[in-house]
Amino acid sequence: MFGIGTPELLVILVVALVVLGPKRLPEVARALGKGLAELRKATSGLTEELNNARVLIEEEARIAERKKPKNMPQPNVERSTEKPAAETAAHAESPAAAAASPNPEAAASERK
Repeated sequence: MFGIGTPELLVILVVALVVLGPKRLPEVARALGKGLAELRKATSGLTEELNNARVLIEEEARIAERKKPKNMPQPNVERSTEKPAAETAAHAESPAAAAASPNPEAAASERK
């Protein structure tokens, strides 16, 4: 329960008893219990609504998938690993960029 062990819980109870006193402690504990019960009820309602929405969205996605034509080709998106030409040209013109090149042979040939 929140990473609180028995010793910590006892310290909290003793401090609450000292601060609130023996007459008021049961009232505060009762009010705290009611508040936590209401919080749990509200969060369970919210959780239920979110689960219902998730199920509805999944169902709509399945229906849309069934309606989709099966012979339609899937889009093929390829990512290029090459640098744009402008970036490559700017990099080759700069002597500082050539010195910072990870390939020492390429840096030496560009300096000549």
